[in-house]
Amino acid sequence: MSSSHIDKFINQFSVKQIIEMFDLMPDVIFWVKDENGCFVYANQFFLEHIGVTSLAQITGLSDFDFSPVHLARQYSVDDQKVMHGEIVNNRLEMNNTKSGDIAWFTTSKRPLLNEQGEPIGSYGISRHLEKTSLALSGMDALKEPVAYVRKNYMQNICLKELAEVTHLSISALERRFKKFLGKTPKQFINEVRLENARRLLIETNIAIATIANDTGFADHSYFSRQFQRLFDQSPSAFRQEHCSN
Repeated sequence: MSSSHIDKFINQFSVKQIIEMFDLMPDVIFWVKDENGCFVYANQFFLEHIGVTSLAQITGLSDFDFSPVHLARQYSVDDQKVMHGEIVNNRLEMNNTKSGDIAWFTTSKRPLLNEQGEPIGSYGISRHLEKTSLALSGMDALKEPVAYVRKNYMQNICLKELAEVTHLSISALERRFKKFLGKTPKQFINEVRLENARRLLIETNIAIATIANDTGFADHSYFSRQFQRLFDQSPSAFRQEHCSN
């Protein structure tokens, strides 16, 4: 089949038909935003996730209308980075469920381009870590180490411990993390720690050095570097900006 025939075929259906297919994926949250970070489309699962019943209730609004300020700000920063070429692949994120509980999601984002290749927005998908096919299929072996890290992130966790929890070799455990979460066990542990550190920076007045130690970072400078890398802000700048709002 020639490329011209393929192009002709593709031009016969609308983008709307394609994005509506995301309603057939009950474990996937899908959204499309414009260049200002305002929603132009979202699938049914996304609407349920934020507690609305129709697309009209979110069109033209942004994350700041539905999420806590610190999370909305992070999403906004991400959107701008993505529009400037940065790609987010299966990143672990803390989020709120519609019941108000804290849950972990894996998120991927891409820039939305026009026919000239210029960024006009962004789109992405998120999956609830405990409700994805990952947790419901033959990859049950990851449920145990993920739960273990979430419970014990403040401790010194070594790969041997995680491997023993799942009765896998260290190399097999590393392969599974890389294949299904797109990161190493060490990266996963760090991100869980950093998300909890971010929560403590917002919810408490505990000293930053103490937060670093309480979330498993013995080296304060290493904690600061990792926080800056993940959130594009130092811990002190993040706290100051959040508290000023």
